[in-house]
Amino acid sequence: MAIQSTNPMTGGVEKIFEEWTPEEISSVLADVDSAFRKWRETTPAFRAESLIRLAGVLREKADSLAGLMAAEMGKPLNSGRAEVLKSATVCDYYSQNGPGMIESELLTVDGMQCRIEYSPTGTVLAVMPWNYPVWQVLRIAVPTLMAGNTMVLKHASNVPQCAQALEELFREAGFPENVFRTLMIGAGQVETVLDHDSVVGVSLTGSEEAGRKVAAAAGARLKKSVMELGGSDAFVVLEDADLAKAAEIGAASRCSNAGQACIAAKRFIVHRSVFDEFVSMLGKEMNAIPVGHPHAPETVMGPLASFRFRDELQAQVDRCVAAGGKLFMGGAIPEGEGAFYPPTILTDIPFDAPAAREELFGPVAMVFPAESEEKAMEMANDSRFGLGGSVWTRDEEKGLKLARRIEAGLVYVNGRVSSRPPIPFGGVKNSGYGRELYTYGIREFVNVKSICIG
Repeated sequence: MAIQSTNPMTGGVEKIFEEWTPEEISSVLADVDSAFRKWRETTPAFRAESLIRLAGVLREKADSLAGLMAAEMGKPLNSGRAEVLKSATVCDYYSQNGPGMIESELLTVDGMQCRIEYSPTGTVLAVMPWNYPVWQVLRIAVPTLMAGNTMVLKHASNVPQCAQALEELFREAGFPENVFRTLMIGAGQVETVLDHDSVVGVSLTGSEEAGRKVAAAAGARLKKSVMELGGSDAFVVLEDADLAKAAEIGAASRCSNAGQACIAAKRFIVHRSVFDEFVSMLGKEMNAIPVGHPHAPETVMGPLASFRFRDELQAQVDRCVAAGGKLFMGGAIPEGEGAFYPPTILTDIPFDAPAAREELFGPVAMVFPAESEEKAMEMANDSRFGLGGSVWTRDEEKGLKLARRIEAGLVYVNGRVSSRPPIPFGGVKNSGYGRELYTYGIREFVNVKSICIG
C-alpha cells in the first residue's frame, strides 16, 4: 500500500512512498536495538550535548521544515516556523534539566541504604498525528532519548516527508545512527512493530479510536503505553471576566492551526448575563483572522489538512444545526481552491444533543449559556473528554478554586491553554492517560529500579 503526501491547497499528490514490508521493519528494529545497547551506556551529559546540537539544527532548518508542513498539511509558513522554534525549546529544556531528572536518588529505610535508579528500557514506538508534525514528535522523542532509550516513529500517513525530515534532523545533529528512525508504515502495521521484543512501549497522540486500538494491542503484549487523545476543552467565561481579552484569546485558540488541535478552546460556556455580548465580541475577533494561502506572509489561518477532513467537519456542523443549533457566522464551505473552512460560531445547540458532544476538529466554536457559576462547572465537566480547559474571571482566587474543579489535565486561569516543556501535559477520561513533558515525561519509559543494601 502506498503512503501519499497530498497538498491540501491543490489536492495534488506531492510524493508517494511504498509501505515497508514486515522484513524491512524487522531489519530496522534490529538496527535500532543494537543502537540502544550503546546509547544507554552514554552519559546524560553526552546526551545533553546531542540535544543542544539538535536545537541548533532545528533553528537552522526552520524555513525548510515550515515549507514541508505547508505542502503536506496546509500550515501557514509563519506558524510552521514558530512550531519548529518551539520544538527547539524542548531540546533546550531537557539538555539543561534532563540529567537531573534521571539522577539516582539516595534514601535510608530502616537502616538500609537504598538507591532509586531511572534506567532506560529499550525502544519506544511513537505513533504521531499530522496537526503538529514536528512539535508532537519532538516533545515525546527528546525526553525519551534523554532517558537513554531509542525511538522509532510511525508518523501520520499524510505527512511522510515531514517524517523523513525528522530522521534526517537527528542524523545532522550527530546522533549515533539508528537512535531515532522513521518507519514508513501504515496504521495496520503498528502491531507488527509491537510484536518485537526490543520495543518496550508506545506513545500515541491521536483520536480516541486510534488510542483504543493501540492501547489494547500494547496491553495484550504487556507493554507500557501513554495516550494523548482527543479533547473538547471547556472555555468558561464568568460574568466578571475581561470579555475583550477572553474573546481575543478564545478566537486565537479556536482558530489556531485552522482549529485542528486537541488542546484548544472548543466548548465556550458563558454566563448568561454576558452571553450575547461575548458572542458578538468573539465573532468580531474570529472574523478578523487573516485566512489565506499558507505561503502568504499575512496568513494566520490556512486550509484544513485535507478535503476529506473539511467534508467531515461540514457534516458535524450540519448535525449541530439539525439538533437545533443556530449559525451565528460561517458554517458553509467556501468556493475556490484549497480545503478552507471559515471561522464558524454555533449557538443554541441543546447541551445534551449528541452533536454537542463531538470533538470539532476545525475552526468551529460551540457557545453555550450557563445560568450560574455552579452550572458552568457542571457543564464543563459533563464531557467524555478531559484534556484542557480555562476559566475567565477577574477574581484570580475564585478562578483557582474553579480551575481545581475542572476535570482535565491542564487548566489555565485567564490564559490560553498550551503545552510547554516545564509543565506536565496529558489528559483524563477519554482524553487518555500518562504524562508528557517535565519530569513525568522523561520517566514514563524508564525502569524505576530500587537497589537496597542491608
